[in-house]
Amino acid sequence: MIERLIRWSVANRTLVLLLSIALAAWGVRAMLATPVDAIPDLSDVQVIIKTPFPGQAPQVVEDQVTYPLSTAMLSVPGAVTVRGYSFFGDSFVYVIFEDGTDLYWARSRVLEYLSQVAARLPAAARPALGPDATGVGWIYEYALVDRSGNHDLAQLRSLQDWFMKYELQTVPGVAEVATIGGMVRQYQVVVNPDALRAYGFTLSRIRSAIQRGNREVGGSVIEMGEAEYMVRATGYLDSIEDLGQIPVGMNETGTPVRLADIAEIRLGPQMRRGIAELNGEGEVVGGVVVMRYGENARATIERVKQRLDTLRASLPEGVEIVETYDRSGLIDRAVETLQSKLVEEFLVVVLVCLLFLFHFRSSMVIILSLPVGILFAFVVMNAQGLNANIMSLGGIAIAIGAM
Repeated sequence: MIERLIRWSVANRTLVLLLSIALAAWGVRAMLATPVDAIPDLSDVQVIIKTPFPGQAPQVVEDQVTYPLSTAMLSVPGAVTVRGYSFFGDSFVYVIFEDGTDLYWARSRVLEYLSQVAARLPAAARPALGPDATGVGWIYEYALVDRSGNHDLAQLRSLQDWFMKYELQTVPGVAEVATIGGMVRQYQVVVNPDALRAYGFTLSRIRSAIQRGNREVGGSVIEMGEAEYMVRATGYLDSIEDLGQIPVGMNETGTPVRLADIAEIRLGPQMRRGIAELNGEGEVVGGVVVMRYGENARATIERVKQRLDTLRASLPEGVEIVETYDRSGLIDRAVETLQSKLVEEFLVVVLVCLLFLFHFRSSMVIILSLPVGILFAFVVMNAQGLNANIMSLGGIAIAIGAM
């Protein structure tokens, strides 16, 4: 078989040369389209269900949220393991699927079963799927720093949550931008217990009054002079003063009792259970960029950097973006190291062929076939959805010696 193939190749040299050129061009195209990363993605195909349950102890979260969700996910097709974790105010359920399962098919099936069990959860517990990323999706991290002191942590957190996060989420390849550190600003109503006892009000009544006072309703339309006018009652709260004017009830003489009469209303930070600190210089607000499943890590990082360079001009005076983690440096160093080793191995093979064969034309066959074989390896990698990393490029380096 091999002898016949050699004879056919010798008899059709032009055709073999054209096929080799076409194969090399195909390999170059596949090599340029192959995603590049530093480490291989060996994580399981998993879907994460995160359910906030504010203010509840871990045992309550376990009984009312984690257990119902975990038992419902056991029957998801293709699921091999279901793991539930309960924390203070949060529940996490990990659904791990068989190897080779399409991630987006798995997410759709989990979402289907999640809709069936959501009605059995407490009203305050609202489950949601995690980002469509893997365990190695953390590719970039930055911090917002104001060394001038003009902006506090609450303002930096608002800048991150309402500006930076949404801008970076539009970058192709980004699945999520998570925020760490800072303080979330909120209205705080500190009720006076003596005033509650004097007026006979309960905390549930205060809560209902605040909910009723912070909404808008529509009243259809009115036709006047061949024109329609929409009727709308505006009631959204815009300030502490608006919150204080909410009526809670009446006293014995029929005078309305406002929220400001029985409580102290102020702006303050939401309770937090962690901080973000940069190099021991103090607290900062950070952002973590998570890459979408199957994307090119280096290309995604470059797009994120370009967007950050654009956003720097829109930041308030004194606020700067400090890069704290960038995987592209590791990717470039790993690829450069393996590329240099590939070149060294290639030169050694060429030198050995020349020394032992003492025939230039015979050694050229090996010299030309090695690059074509390497390029065809990228064709196979691209077809199988594999990226170029330390493991795959190292395998190519070992294969050079075998060829």
